[in-house]
Amino acid sequence: MMTPMRYILLVLGVIISIHYILSFTHEEYGKATSISNIAGQWTGPKSDPPYKTPVPDEYYKPDSPMGLQDRKANASFVMLVRNSDLSGIMSSMKQIEDRFNRKFQYPYVFLNDEPFTQDFKDHIQALTKTKVEFGVIPSDHWHQPSWVDENRASQSRDDMVRNNVIYGGSVPYRNMCRFNSGFFYRHELLQKYRYYWRVEPDIKLFCDVDYDPFLMMQDQNKVYGFTISLYEYQATIPTLWNVVKSFINANPGLVAPGNAMGFLSDDGGESYNLCHFWSNFEIADLDFWRGEAYSKFFEYLDEQGGFYYERWGDAPVHSIGAALFAKKEQIHFFNDIGYRHEPFQHCPQGDLNAKGKCWCDPGQNFDYEWYSCLNRYDKIFS
Repeated sequence: MMTPMRYILLVLGVIISIHYILSFTHEEYGKATSISNIAGQWTGPKSDPPYKTPVPDEYYKPDSPMGLQDRKANASFVMLVRNSDLSGIMSSMKQIEDRFNRKFQYPYVFLNDEPFTQDFKDHIQALTKTKVEFGVIPSDHWHQPSWVDENRASQSRDDMVRNNVIYGGSVPYRNMCRFNSGFFYRHELLQKYRYYWRVEPDIKLFCDVDYDPFLMMQDQNKVYGFTISLYEYQATIPTLWNVVKSFINANPGLVAPGNAMGFLSDDGGESYNLCHFWSNFEIADLDFWRGEAYSKFFEYLDEQGGFYYERWGDAPVHSIGAALFAKKEQIHFFNDIGYRHEPFQHCPQGDLNAKGKCWCDPGQNFDYEWYSCLNRYDKIFS
């Protein structure tokens, strides 16, 4: 005579046997009852970072210049350079033309804190058939403001020099960081444009860019694009995050829902993990910087004097602004654009390397090195 426990064990054995038979003979049943599927229902759906989805074919162009009938974005290249940077910026511009702009014919805007020489202009205009404009930066957008306490600022510079902080003693570098953080998009030559691609001297563009990244940004409602992300030097921004938190507390309504705070902080915003997008390469939306949230954010930062009392860079300022005031899906990793700015480079991997006819070594790739923040960008989508 069988005991109740034996009946229970017998029934369980029959159920388990039927489950395994159905799992092997009915694929959909097997998927529905798998551990991974059940766990996914507890933790929520997973998604890949947007760059894992290939760029649609509609943005690619054949190997010939665009005709006038082709759709283009309202965009320009932006180059902040001095006359002495001629050789380096010609190298960068030649690569831009050969790898991308000979087909897409976007204009260039060159900015300088002093007038460009005619020799500079002639050499630059010889490299392209498209429109080139040269502008001078207004003095109040470039130089250290008169309200900055120079005694305090110079003491800070001296301290950074003693501590071997890169560019720690440079006022022009601080002027550049402040200008790029909050003034370049206000320049009169850029007012007519919506998108820009920032280019610096002596960069390397390793791959053919056969599609229009400006149109992709426009159509997919992206506001900021990068190729390299890394950690900032803590010594250059000791009080920046406290100022950011103060701004957030005073303006909670400006912070975007579904933002990328997870890229910046490992504890919900209490501290800054120092991650930022390396801003010497940017493809971004000028209207985002011109908008209410970022405009108020920059003005608040500027009032603290940290660009001069410390050495706040435009890279963390732009990165924090993009991460807080845009949705995470609006920040795009240009995985297919091979790029180097000394000493780091992004080299596309696998099929992307071949598709772009890239000439970088795939083994020399910063993406997941210990000092890279790309893994943190990836994690905000998982």
